[in-house]
Amino acid sequence: MTIKSDNRHLYLQVIDRLKKDIDKGVYKEKERLPSEFELSRQLGISRATLREALRILEEENRIVRRHGVGTFVNAKPLFSSGIEQLYSVTDMIRMAGMEPGTVFLSSTIHQPTDEDMNRFKCSPEDEMTVIERVRTANGDPVVYCIDKIPADLMPTSFTHQDRSIFSLLEENGGMYISYAITHIEPAGYHEKVSPILGCEPETALLVLKQLHFDENDQPVLYSLNYFKADRFSFHVVRKRV
Repeated sequence: MTIKSDNRHLYLQVIDRLKKDIDKGVYKEKERLPSEFELSRQLGISRATLREALRILEEENRIVRRHGVGTFVNAKPLFSSGIEQLYSVTDMIRMAGMEPGTVFLSSTIHQPTDEDMNRFKCSPEDEMTVIERVRTANGDPVVYCIDKIPADLMPTSFTHQDRSIFSLLEENGGMYISYAITHIEPAGYHEKVSPILGCEPETALLVLKQLHFDENDQPVLYSLNYFKADRFSFHVVRKRV
């Protein structure tokens, strides 16, 4: 099981070897790896080299190291894709081959905040519908969602059973969401959201803040979605100009 030397740095070879072992199922999702002493002995490398390889694998979210407990294999993301295409959370889950579900938490009417008035160009007298839900994949909670819609745009047909806000606005409100301006922020443990999603203390979150526009460039929906970082992976294709 020792590493076969090539011209690259040894820690890079160790990274490749461990990735292959994880992909082949030698080390399964959420399974603890052998101790540093045992793994370095098996691979025929120093513990310093192994630690450097594990550090990079943790940065790539392939493993997680828990102090005093051990090193564990992270679960593979359910959904991995570019964010150039605009999908609803429902579509994301279906594309992963899983059944989307919804746990409804609340639907309330609020006066707009200063940020709401700036986003939607509304007045203090206008009202906002705020919907709070948890989206599930095959019954497991994976996304915590807060959606804000100007109350006068909210279809009266909305029920707690509605899954996709996109579909609701398009099919019942006559509004086609054409594009969204998206901000992605990493987040650590969230006191409210993380327990709802069943996150371990070390599990990070990816927060997508999106302002959605219709075909007339009018803002119709603001969404704040907390994704479990070990279940969703996003990337962007960048081109030279």
